[in-house]
Amino acid sequence: MAQTGNATSVREHHRPRAKRVIFLFMQGGVSHVDSYDYKPRLFKDHDRVIDVADARSVAKTGKGSMQRIKKPLWDFAQHGQSGQWASNLFPHVNRHIDDLCFLQGMHTEGVAHGPATLFLHTGTTNFVRPSMGSWVLYGLGSESQNLPGFVTLSPSLGNGGPRNYGNAFLPAIHQGTAVGRGGLKATESRISNLGNDHWNPQQQRRQIDLIRKLGAPARSTDHEVEAVLQSYELAWRMQNSAPDALDLKDESPATLALYGIGEKTTDNYGRLCLMARRMAERGVRYIQVNYGDNSNNPAWDQHSNLPKHGEHAAAVDKPIAGLLHDLKQRGLLEDTLVWWGGEFGRTPYAENNGTGRDHNPGGFTLWLAGGGVKPGFRFGATDELGHMAVEDKVHMHDLHATVLHALGLDHERLTFRHAGRDFRLTDVHGRVVHEIFA
Repeated sequence: MAQTGNATSVREHHRPRAKRVIFLFMQGGVSHVDSYDYKPRLFKDHDRVIDVADARSVAKTGKGSMQRIKKPLWDFAQHGQSGQWASNLFPHVNRHIDDLCFLQGMHTEGVAHGPATLFLHTGTTNFVRPSMGSWVLYGLGSESQNLPGFVTLSPSLGNGGPRNYGNAFLPAIHQGTAVGRGGLKATESRISNLGNDHWNPQQQRRQIDLIRKLGAPARSTDHEVEAVLQSYELAWRMQNSAPDALDLKDESPATLALYGIGEKTTDNYGRLCLMARRMAERGVRYIQVNYGDNSNNPAWDQHSNLPKHGEHAAAVDKPIAGLLHDLKQRGLLEDTLVWWGGEFGRTPYAENNGTGRDHNPGGFTLWLAGGGVKPGFRFGATDELGHMAVEDKVHMHDLHATVLHALGLDHERLTFRHAGRDFRLTDVHGRVVHEIFA
């Protein structure tokens, strides 16, 4: 059933397992075969040249190409009571491996970062469509009256930029609110144009009351007017609440240390992760914590310098582990779905004379935690090289459907009528992966 284009919340379609999502976006594509997808054959057949269906080669010529197998740069071992395999690329997160649910048969659309990043966020590689956070906010509304329901921390301007948190044809109130931008330090990240340097609070209150009065006749019939008025009202309320949500001064030294704040390597992403927890506590429905820069050459994109994966992992590993621990000790992990991953994985064969790995949309790994998913669990698999998803495959459309399901939303019923037809995040695709829920 299509929902109307208003900005009010609607009831869940079924009993939710999670109230909110924290998406830890690893921009550029982490190498799954160097992190969570253990493939002994890569060690055994290192440097062997084979014929594979390379995605770029197939896109250009319609056939595969000869490629040289490259073994992982990090050692693998089993961790936790569940005995899940993981490399030592993320040692801090490995201590929480019994809380993680791995999807190892992921596959997606788009060989390049731009299309694949847009597909991850909007369900399409080229059209202007609402982002996932906007769909969630449209479906459920915000738990907070004083903060946006959808916030993206340090988003990149590259590879889709604002389209990755845009509302497209949904009412404007559902657009994501950007805090800072990629490449800007977390200590300098703010919500733009939040304060008013010209009018005192009493004058602003009178302005809001006048806007409400002038817009009242159109609110019930004109969805654009309604969205604008709600945006003004939310901005008014945010002036007192948003600065506090982003200010970490009342956090204990132990909590700051847990996230790696104060340490040169981890301070920046640690601050973003702690901001995410504070927003989750305050009722923000969808929080995206971006790790990347502000260009079209994103952080994890190691075509010619795979060892740099280690530098990026060091920057996010302790903050992510700290977030998982903090959410769990506060009882928030039970109803918060944490989603970690990039837009695709990387190839099991070498690139640029053996120094890097290329993009791999055909098979990769991501993990979920909390929100009712099975802890210490793996679902799906790639082939013996880690190249293509072959078992219990999960397409990005399926992941979108599954995340919505965890929040109590039916991806086939969460629709919006635009240009003469009903649109949804998953278009005409997607299935809920019920197997991963406890």
